[in-house]
This record gives sequence, C-alpha cells and structure tokens, in this order.
Amino acid sequence: MKIIVIGGVAAGMSAAAKARRTDKKAEIVVYEKGKYVSYGACGIPYYISGVSEDLNSLIERTPEDFEKQGIKIKLKHEVLKVFPEENKVLVKNLENNETFEDSFDKLMVATGASAIVPPIKGAELHNVVTLKTLEDGIKLKTILENKDIKRVVIVGGGYIGMEMAESMAKLNKEVRIIEAGNRALGIFDKEITDLVEKEVESHGIKVNTYEKVEEIIGDKKVNKVKTSKGEYDADLVIMSIGIKPNTDFLKDSGINITKKGAVIIDEHMRTNYANIYSAGDCAVVYHRVLEENTYIALATTANKMGKIAGENMCGENRKFPGALGSSMVKIMDLQVAMTGISEAQAKEKEINYAINFIKAKNHVSYYPGEAPLYIKIIFNKDTNRILGAQIAGKEGAALRIGVFATAIYNNMTLDELALLDLGYTPPYSTTWDAVNVSAEATI
Repeated sequence: MKIIVIGGVAAGMSAAAKARRTDKKAEIVVYEKGKYVSYGACGIPYYISGVSEDLNSLIERTPEDFEKQGIKIKLKHEVLKVFPEENKVLVKNLENNETFEDSFDKLMVATGASAIVPPIKGAELHNVVTLKTLEDGIKLKTILENKDIKRVVIVGGGYIGMEMAESMAKLNKEVRIIEAGNRALGIFDKEITDLVEKEVESHGIKVNTYEKVEEIIGDKKVNKVKTSKGEYDADLVIMSIGIKPNTDFLKDSGINITKKGAVIIDEHMRTNYANIYSAGDCAVVYHRVLEENTYIALATTANKMGKIAGENMCGENRKFPGALGSSMVKIMDLQVAMTGISEAQAKEKEINYAINFIKAKNHVSYYPGEAPLYIKIIFNKDTNRILGAQIAGKEGAALRIGVFATAIYNNMTLDELALLDLGYTPPYSTTWDAVNVSAEATI
C-alpha cells in the first residue's frame, strides 16, 4: 500500500508517523511545500522574543529522523492538484520547477492554513509580515536584528496578535494593536477581554479597537499605517487578522469543502472519497457542545486527528469524538484560557443558557503569592449542564481549564463539578478549589 501525505507539520506528520507504526510495510511519502517538517509553530513567538533562543528546539523531528523509519520526506514540493478518481496527484518541485504525477492508494490532506493578508494598498512593502510558518518566524527574526525597528503595529488582536505584542514588548519595541472589532482577543467574552486589555495597556501596549487599517504607507518599506481613525508611525507591521485553509489546490477535485475552504470530513477523518483523509487547520472539526462541524485551528486538535487518520488509512476504524476548542494563551503576566462555547456562541445558537462570573483565589491567603482568578461559566438553564468556561489570572489559571474541559466532555452538571474531588495543598489551591467554588457559586 502507498500512502501520500500532503503537508508535513502537525496533522501530516502525526498521520505519517502513526501510519508507519500501524503498517510496517506501507510506502509513505510526505510532500511538504516548505523547508521544514514536524515543528512547533506555537513556539515561534518565543523564538522571536529570545525566550527560546535555539531554532532547532522548535523542531520535533528532522527529515532524517523520519527517513530512518522509512518515511520519504520531499521538502519544497507543492501538490498542485488532486485527481481522486485516478488516485493521482500533480506535484511541483519548487527547486527546479519540474512537475510530475504520483499515485496513491491512500491520501492524507494536511496542508494547514495560511495568514490572511487583506487587499490594502502597501501590503507588499518591506517589513510588512505575517507569522504562520517557521519560515515566517525566521524572516521576522532577521528583520528585528535591525536596531532601527522601534515602532511595531500589529493588525489584529487574536491569539497571534496578542502573543506577538508580548514578544515585541519584551524586545523593548513601541507596540500598537489595531483591532477592527470591539475588543482584542474577541473569541473570549467581554469579562475576560477587559482584563486582557488592562494587562497589555499596563505594559505600555496601545490597543485601538473599532479601527480598520486602510493603507500601509512607505517608500519600499513601511513607515506609517493609515486607519479609519488616523495615522501611526511604524517600522514594522505584523498582519494577524486571521487564517484561511490551504485548499485552493482542491478546487474542482470533487473533494467536498465548506464555503470558507475547510475540507469536510467524518469522524474517521475521511472525506467524501473513502481513500482520502484530512485533518488539521485545513479541515473541519466536530464540536461536542455545538454538535456540528466547525473550524478550530489548534495544534492539539490537529495532532490528535492526524494520528487517527494515520491509523485509519492502515485499516483501523478509530473515531474522533469531537473537540471543545480548549485553548490557553499567556499575555504578559496574565494567563487566559477557555473551553466549550462562549456566551456569544450560546446566544447565537439560541440556547437557553445562563452565566456566572466570579473572583476566586489561586491558593490560600496565608501562603505567599495569593492572586485572584476570574472564572466565567456558561451553562444550560434547563439541565445545569456546563457548556463553556473561561479563566483569567496571573498564577494557576491556565491549567485549571482542563478540569472544565473534562467536565464538559463528560456532560457534567454544576452540582457534580461543585463537589468534584480535586486536590488541595496551601501553595496551589484553597480547600475548595477555585473550580469547585465557581460551580458552587453558580448553582
């Protein structure tokens, strides 16, 4: 059996590695458009800021590591087209521009996503960058070696935008975030984003909301950003307004995709073709609370789904039970995390919901370092089932989201979570942990 994997990062390499462990004899070929495979993209902001100085520390396994397992890695090879009926792909070698066809028995589409660059004047100027791939990170790191880069404008206040704001602040840059929406990190509800904006502003980062970038001004390289409200000096512009699935090459292939370009798959990671699979940032994800396919671009989900695809391509019948969009981010000294659905999503889906927002403690008052934890719970009013949770705090906040994720995953109610037997010791919690407290206060 011959397996072709398109894309060599999270989902793709998880699939290839698992396929090799499942079937020792299969021929496995990975086509990767870039120069690297199997790297931790989430670590790129920390490489740029110097927190993690070694680029190689972001690379989990090298092409040579995979070759030793009998997995063929073809770097700088772009798949231009897929022919499902013929079980073939058209591939371009980006080093010599030659194209060729290759055949498969099973195909894995794991091409990920790319940063959206809006069609605004000046977006092509030097020092206007995006950050999605390791190559992007290396390019930005090189730009920042120029000591004249002092003023940084970040367009978009999502996860990448906020992480890059922290990275730039660590490098002593003047940072301004321009967000078209009503708040930064808008995937969270307002109670949490108010804390986020207060945190970044306390570190000298300016946050401009309800503001759209209209033009990037400069002669060869950027020197100003013009928005709907004014102009701002800039030596560097980081575009982080969102991402889109890398699926243009699937157009007219017959493989079903959503209106926004994500590959539609079932719980086995299969497309509408029985021998073609997909996972990661290029595909949909089933959401356990919404009970429908949605788009969740997270490394954790991509790796799990890729592993399942690798097994199933080799004859297994494993199902992916769905995701909750559990995520966390560090913003300066603040930890922020969420799981399940937000209040905005509950409202949009017309769920009979209610919320509670409380302030608790990360540990007992008599142990040094007590800090507040802010917890929001979204729950179903009819059943008391927990639908979502969001947390912010400076110590002990992020990892507590795992308890909420477990509760939501298992359809637990507020009553059950309130009395859940969680561990206690003075340096890490109160006798009633903040998770218990938040549920008990909501009943």
